[in-house]
Amino acid sequence: MPSTVHLPILETRSLHWPNEAACEASATALARRPGLQNAYIELHGPLGAGKTTFVRHLLHALGVPGHVKSPTYAVMEPYELERAGAPFNVWHFDFYRFNDPQEWEDAGFRDVFASRGLKLAEWPEQAAGLLPVADLRIDIEPLDGDARRVRCTAQSTTGMELLA
Repeated sequence: MPSTVHLPILETRSLHWPNEAACEASATALARRPGLQNAYIELHGPLGAGKTTFVRHLLHALGVPGHVKSPTYAVMEPYELERAGAPFNVWHFDFYRFNDPQEWEDAGFRDVFASRGLKLAEWPEQAAGLLPVADLRIDIEPLDGDARRVRCTAQSTTGMELLA
C-alpha cells in the first residue's frame, strides 16, 4: 500500500494580484525578509501563470541587474550576490524539462540543495522525490487578464518567517 506523505502546513496566506505590479510588490516584500538567505521556495502553477515573472521581480529586488532568463533548458541558473556585506548565493531552477533522475546527481543538485543560499524552483513536481520539503510553497493561478490568485504556504519555521 503506497504511503501518503503529509507535508506540514504551518501557515497559509492568500493573495490577489490584479496585475504585474502587485506581483512585483509581493516579490519586493519577500526580498526584504532575512530568512530568505537560506530558504527553499517552490513555485507551482500552469504554463503562463507567472512563476518566472515572480522570480524575475524577486531577483531584481535582491540586486540582480539586467535580464533574468528562465533556466528552462539549462535547468539551473546561479547568481552570486552580496547581502549585509556577506556572500549570498541564489539558484533558480526550472524543472519543466527535467526527466532524468541521474541528471540530478550528475549536475550536483544534491550539493546545491545542501549548501547555504536561496533556492527557487519552478515545476518542482518534475523532480518529485529528489527535492527537500520547501520552506515556502507559492501556488499561482491565472484569472482573467493579468490577475492572479496566489496561495503562499509555510511548511517550516523559515517559511513562517517569510510570511510574517
